[in-house]
Amino acid sequence: MTMPENAYEIENRHLDSSLIVSCDHASNRVPEEVEGGCLGVSDEDMSRHIAYDVGAAGVSRHLGKLLNCPVILSRFSRLVIDPNRGENDPTLVMQLYDGTIIPGNRTVSDDDLLWRLNNCYYPYHNALAELLAERRAPMLISVHSFTAQINGFAKRPWHVGILHENDIRLARPLLEILRSDDTLCVGENEPYGGHLAGDSIDKHALASGRPNVLIEIRNDLIRTEQQQLDWAERLAPVIQQAANNPTD
Repeated sequence: MTMPENAYEIENRHLDSSLIVSCDHASNRVPEEVEGGCLGVSDEDMSRHIAYDVGAAGVSRHLGKLLNCPVILSRFSRLVIDPNRGENDPTLVMQLYDGTIIPGNRTVSDDDLLWRLNNCYYPYHNALAELLAERRAPMLISVHSFTAQINGFAKRPWHVGILHENDIRLARPLLEILRSDDTLCVGENEPYGGHLAGDSIDKHALASGRPNVLIEIRNDLIRTEQQQLDWAERLAPVIQQAANNPTD
């Protein structure tokens, strides 16, 4: 049976930094115990945004090196179970995503769901909670990516989105600094707004009053290693400046 530690990995845990970078959707891996390691989705679809946040893991790892801070990354696909959803959210296990049916999720039994919770969802969140609790006055930087176009909808113009809910201490300076670059199209709570009850930011930051921000980067801009490094180098000094001078 897959050990819970396989649900996540942590880089730079030993570093004494108040900043924590998290990547909820780092991997498109399906554990062997879940439908034999295949949800019935094509390799092409498993390489799309429906299975994980394309490029987000690479950006997160580079940010950890540039900011000298810990990074936690999931090691299971969001199609297995979505760590950025509350336990009672109807989209916790998706059956249909951006036009793709997920055969392995059409009849998820209570036992199947419990396995996914106990071996993927809970271990990841427990590890993130411990990582934050180890630090004094931690700040959570959550890194995601979004697709340039959802089927049937208009193309998204934003290069990067800064998401926040009831806490603008990091989001406001990030928005101000990024918008000073006239080569960027920066969205505030775009391409979608705020957060969902029970999601990662809610669990680990909003509920405890920790400074936080969710950064969304358009995934066609971070597909290669070089692009991921370029974006990390663009964001790292901005994040550090925001952390040093948060908005009241």
